[in-house]
Amino acid sequence: MESVKVETTIKNPKESTEKHTKATLYKTVWRWHFYAGVIFAPFLIILAVTGSIYLFKPQIEQVLYQDYYEVNPQGDKIPASQQIEEVKKLYPDAQVTKYRPGENATRSSEVSITSNNESLTVFIDLYTGKSLGELNNADRIMDKIEEFHGELMAGTLGDRIVELAACWAIVLIVTGLFLWYPRKKQSLSGVLFPRLKKGKKILRRDLHAVPAFWITAGMFFLIMTGLPWSGFWGSNFQSLATNSGAGYPPSIWSGSAPTSTIKTKDIADVPWAAENLDVPKSEIQGFIPLSIDDVVAIANREGIHPSYTVNIPNEKEGVYTLSAFPPKAQDEATIHIDQYSGAVLADYRYDNYGLIGKTVAWGITLHKGTQFGLVNQFISLLICLGIIFVAVSGFYLWLKRKPKKEMGAPKAPSIKKMKLFLILLIGLGILFPLVGLSLIVVRLIDWLIIQRISVVKKFMNA
Repeated sequence: MESVKVETTIKNPKESTEKHTKATLYKTVWRWHFYAGVIFAPFLIILAVTGSIYLFKPQIEQVLYQDYYEVNPQGDKIPASQQIEEVKKLYPDAQVTKYRPGENATRSSEVSITSNNESLTVFIDLYTGKSLGELNNADRIMDKIEEFHGELMAGTLGDRIVELAACWAIVLIVTGLFLWYPRKKQSLSGVLFPRLKKGKKILRRDLHAVPAFWITAGMFFLIMTGLPWSGFWGSNFQSLATNSGAGYPPSIWSGSAPTSTIKTKDIADVPWAAENLDVPKSEIQGFIPLSIDDVVAIANREGIHPSYTVNIPNEKEGVYTLSAFPPKAQDEATIHIDQYSGAVLADYRYDNYGLIGKTVAWGITLHKGTQFGLVNQFISLLICLGIIFVAVSGFYLWLKRKPKKEMGAPKAPSIKKMKLFLILLIGLGILFPLVGLSLIVVRLIDWLIIQRISVVKKFMNA
């Protein structure tokens, strides 16, 4: 009998282990990407929709409030004090809190008042002194959109949810890039543009993964420039920036810096970099307080951006605070003025900001779409629309892929096999504490509920 040679291929144990490790890591990343998407994608859609609308706040309000905003130039403007007196005649029991002179010759001035526990804005014709009407600040449509965008109209709880969604969006980005990255040599199709002739299954995958790659940078930028406004991460980041010396420098003060415990954000709406600026006190020495006309004259002398607002003090030691929060970051300004002597106690502008302050200032104006006008608005709009499309396509992809009566997430590997990814998640958890806390919650839910349900189903079907 002839002997038959049997050839056997001996697999390299090291190579086999490496492949198994890579497959395990891929499933782990996919699993966390899946959870982040299912839980937080709906909130990202809300942020993208409200953000898209808020981008065009100037144009929308110009249409909504045209009758309040526009005036016909006719002769000289009447003094600010006379405009405020007109408001006091209409609302004799009201307290005047702010005055905004208007940034150009055809823009009405605004006088903010508190009347019957309501905050109102009265619009005044600069040339006749007559009222053009008033708006209850609580009823402003764009303010409601901003509130919904920032805190889901749910106060502190809503703010934390929005912040959590934004931070988890970073987890989505990191895990999404890992899943998108091509592991085999292939053409650019399916990587930089979708494959249109490879069947519906592949097309569905590409219509999620490819657009997600293209908007990644923009999405990350919008997240990071929005976080400084958040109540938890943003407040701590702001305090860190100020305490580390990257906040306001002592040189902005006329004399020694004040020891006031009141922050500027407590008395006025000011640029981010000025929010933690200590408020100085006016020296009470029997002086008669300045008139609003004198304050306007000082503002003109100091060259502050014409979109500024004067916050009027209602206490003896209070100061006039001038705040300019214009479209361009480099025009921002916050000025404190002694209400008796007219001395400029603090003049804090973009040039005084530290590196962090300047970076955040630019980030905020770019985030709001004001820094470069229409170009800025449309680029940000495209990113927001991209976020909506990617979130919806990801949800659709999940519905098509998932087995009936199952979540459709990859099986959970043992903790020992996901050390590298755990290190990454821990790092994100340290950088974004709310993510760290939620990671623990998600892990417990996965371990105590989802995995056990899967085990029970397998036992029942056995």
